[in-house]
Amino acid sequence: MITDLAKIRNIGISAHIDSGKTTLTERILFYTNRIHRIAEVRGKDGVGATMDHMELEKERGITITSAATHTEWNQHHVNIIDTPGHVDFTIEVERSLRVLDGAVLILCGVAGVQSQSMTVDRQMKRYKVPRIAFINKLDRSGANPSKVVDGLREKLRHNAVMMQLPIGLENDFAGVVDLITMKAIRFHGDNGEDVVVEEIPADMQGEADVAREEMLDAVSMFSDELMEAILEEKVTDELIHEAVRNGVLALDLTPVYLGSAYKNKGVQPLLDAVTSFLPSPLDVENTGVDLSNDEQSIVIESEPGKPLVCLAFKLEDGRYGQLTYVRIYQGTMARGGNIFNARTKKRHKIGRLVRMHSNEMEEIEEASAGDIVALFGIDCASGDTFTDGSIDVAMSAMHVPDPVISIAIKCTDQKAQANLSKALGRFVREDPTFRSQVDQESGETVISGMGELHLEVYVERMKREYQVVLETGAPQVAYRETISQRADYSYVHKKQTGGSGQYAKIAGYLEPLTDGNEFEFSSAVRGGSVPTEYIPSVEKGFAQMLEKGRLIGFPVIGLKVVLNDGASHSVDSSDMAFQAAARGAFREIYGRAKPIILEPVMKLAVEGPIEFQGAVIKTIMQRRGNVIGTTEDDGFCTIEADVPLSEMFGYATDLRSVTQGKAEFTLEFSKYSPVPGDVKKDLMEKYQDRRQVEDEE
Repeated sequence: MITDLAKIRNIGISAHIDSGKTTLTERILFYTNRIHRIAEVRGKDGVGATMDHMELEKERGITITSAATHTEWNQHHVNIIDTPGHVDFTIEVERSLRVLDGAVLILCGVAGVQSQSMTVDRQMKRYKVPRIAFINKLDRSGANPSKVVDGLREKLRHNAVMMQLPIGLENDFAGVVDLITMKAIRFHGDNGEDVVVEEIPADMQGEADVAREEMLDAVSMFSDELMEAILEEKVTDELIHEAVRNGVLALDLTPVYLGSAYKNKGVQPLLDAVTSFLPSPLDVENTGVDLSNDEQSIVIESEPGKPLVCLAFKLEDGRYGQLTYVRIYQGTMARGGNIFNARTKKRHKIGRLVRMHSNEMEEIEEASAGDIVALFGIDCASGDTFTDGSIDVAMSAMHVPDPVISIAIKCTDQKAQANLSKALGRFVREDPTFRSQVDQESGETVISGMGELHLEVYVERMKREYQVVLETGAPQVAYRETISQRADYSYVHKKQTGGSGQYAKIAGYLEPLTDGNEFEFSSAVRGGSVPTEYIPSVEKGFAQMLEKGRLIGFPVIGLKVVLNDGASHSVDSSDMAFQAAARGAFREIYGRAKPIILEPVMKLAVEGPIEFQGAVIKTIMQRRGNVIGTTEDDGFCTIEADVPLSEMFGYATDLRSVTQGKAEFTLEFSKYSPVPGDVKKDLMEKYQDRRQVEDEE
């Protein structure tokens, strides 16, 4: 058990695709003696990097699931989570940042701040995660750290301060100048393990003096003592460290470090910065809600002696059953002890407690506040809070984006149906952005996710891990319906059978919601014309109708229902009668509220050589895209556009074809927008045809 919380660092490694996250993590593990040989992401020997343990990750050379490990550096315990860069697996970044105290934001020394860098930065800001920036790949042709720092300041609005200067660039990149100690650092040995500190090269001394002045000027804003020391010319390394740490913890400063993980340069000074500047659990204020006191907000203290509070942030089906990753915020847990699920109110016994190293594990007896560990055999959902039962609190949940794409799947072998059910049950539990349901009308199994790659990976995993071979239907976009104008309703539900009948009258209006909410119901009934006990029944009836719109059968969003009048019968009125009245009113009024169809619009960012800019823009315009802006830099361009998701299927092939495979793109959900008239007509016709076929069957 780790007792000195000030010596713990829980950090994430996050960046745009292919910026070198996994490569950097591999070097960190090597230099901290956690592994004894370096493997590459796309290793020639097929081994693959330590943190990419899935076969699919090794084959594709990408990170699909976040992987956790633990190592030690400078008497500090460092828990590291390596996260995916692809936006389809954004939940892996969300849940990791939710439980981490600090992060390393990696930027490519050539491409700089890219589209996914902005997404990751937004996620860090959402969870108030302090970060250090690491400009990687300075050995590459076109590397320019100054330009990257400018991007950090202009695009991400960071107060970015260079803590190092590069010694050479591209093929000549040989090391860094540390602006705190004013020494040159070079990396020798087969794998850069020998760190040699020497005097700054004479031809760089002037540049280093200027850069140090700029650095001191920026960081002195976070320490009065340092400001005084600068005036008196008594600056010490300790004063600079204190000022930088103050700025980082306040989220007002981003120290920038330099290197090339692939060429084994600059990683050890970055590790020093992680232990010096990023927060320990004691530096972060975590809050939860007191379920026993009207969900009042309370502070969860990083104190091993207090009652246990921990959050299950990631589930995985391991070799020995469900593996539950937990971040312990308060208290201590031990093997053989009991924990209590705040959501299900169930008690569980801790059979095995392990510390993770990618897909390997080390048995431990106990763990306490500030640590990240894993439990076996605990039945729970991602986002559940566990306590020791003496307190009833819950941690705030993570942000989970809604899926935007669906496909129908069908087992080719009926014997494998049971395995399919197992696979879907597991994946839905592990990944909150992956959904599975059976379409009530067609009887088809439909899976939904964040993008084509997301669903493709799960279909492939079903095949490999569960021996389920699937037929997949055409991708289905998650359309929505809404109304565009106010419409009044007045509806009477009357049904007479033997005995008591059904009677309910309701009146009011529907109107569009403009605040982004999906559904809002309010009652303005006066004088008891609708008895109080039946008002929730009216809301329930309307809510039921929103599950399936009447234009194309997709959910209805952005709707406000106001109930302001009605009538009841002393004998014939009931909960069911008022629900039925609401359903009838909706059917009658929906068409008069001018319903429209909304489609998910994606934020597209294409990066590639400038000579293909015109061809790329043409592919975007052909797909009903709206180009928002283009930036050009050193022969490369970035094109940003809003494009309907329905038009983006197969785009990877088209882009490769027009750019000779030299461009790449990222796609991220942006908003819902009305579809054009011709698309609306086409969607409605297809829906009617499908309904007709289903009715005939």
